[in-house]
Amino acid sequence: MWIPPSDEARDLLGLVEEIAEGELTPETAAAHEARGEFPREIVRTLGRAGLLGLPYPAALGGADQPYEVYLRVLERLAYRWLTVAEAVSVHTLSAYPAAVFGDDTVQKLVPDLIGGERLGAYCLSEPAGGSDAAALATRADRDDSGYVLNGTKAWITHAGSADFYTVFARTGGPGRDGISCLLLDATTPGLTPQPRERLMGLHAGAPAQVVLEDAHVPADRLIGAEGQGFHIAMSALDAGRLGIAACAVGLAQAALDYAVAYARERTQFGSRIVDFQGIGFMLADAATGIAASRALLYSAARLRDAGLPFRIEAAQAKLFATDTAMRVTTDAVQVLGGAGYVTDHPVERWFREAKLLQIVEGTNQIQRLVIARSLAK
Repeated sequence: MWIPPSDEARDLLGLVEEIAEGELTPETAAAHEARGEFPREIVRTLGRAGLLGLPYPAALGGADQPYEVYLRVLERLAYRWLTVAEAVSVHTLSAYPAAVFGDDTVQKLVPDLIGGERLGAYCLSEPAGGSDAAALATRADRDDSGYVLNGTKAWITHAGSADFYTVFARTGGPGRDGISCLLLDATTPGLTPQPRERLMGLHAGAPAQVVLEDAHVPADRLIGAEGQGFHIAMSALDAGRLGIAACAVGLAQAALDYAVAYARERTQFGSRIVDFQGIGFMLADAATGIAASRALLYSAARLRDAGLPFRIEAAQAKLFATDTAMRVTTDAVQVLGGAGYVTDHPVERWFREAKLLQIVEGTNQIQRLVIARSLAK
């Protein structure tokens, strides 16, 4: 059992449960996912409650909470509705470069970015470059007053709904040293979100491409120094991977709890199916995998909170937790049998959503590469 580190943290988690109970109902989630409608007003409600700036310093308008507390909030949100949890995670990721690497001019904007009314998008991937982020082709060329951006970003969560876009573009030559980070308003002329992708799952939070055609951004919207963008992107992703791991833990726990409840009620051959060893062992493995994922996740979070290196631990947590979520949701469908394959029960949606978590914030093959390279060193 986790003991909150402060009365403030305990009250915060109580507030999250209260909001979730009223706003993130199974009926609301199912309806939005069926329509493919992003729950912007629900995310705005979370923002007004202070949940979009939890890990950032109070001096920047944040809640100054430990990262572990922020991840506990994400886990609880994902338990209710993954689209909303991912929205909070992506927004927090989008604000990270400005909050951590921005100069005084950029950091003055941070309270507005995380204040609750605005939503961010993180623009790193491109149609021809997902895992190979150092090969991005979008350009940001200098002019008299700033930069002119041209290119296409892909798989951008909140494209079309975001109020600001954190964009990585090439200001120099090839390779990682030629990449910079810029902050663009959604109203920037030449920044055009495209129709949303038709995903297998997470229909309410589907991403889209963002086309940049002679989009001008003032010079004071450069985050960090020219050529520092790749380092900024990787630093942000280390923290972001913990967010995805927290989402995976929450999703997996929801699937397990639903499968257990079903197995206690469903009878076959005169017995509850939960009492059959084949089912019981499946559920036992799921519970153990979730517990192990949670332990990895919060161990990494405590390293981050202590100011210690956590990159490898974040990769391990993301890898293990999302693989676990995929396995648990697969088994949850199996426990329900035919009922698990129909939309009357949410386990089929959770199964489809879990697959995405193995891909975003660096595929699990990339996580294995990061871990393997650390061992080789």
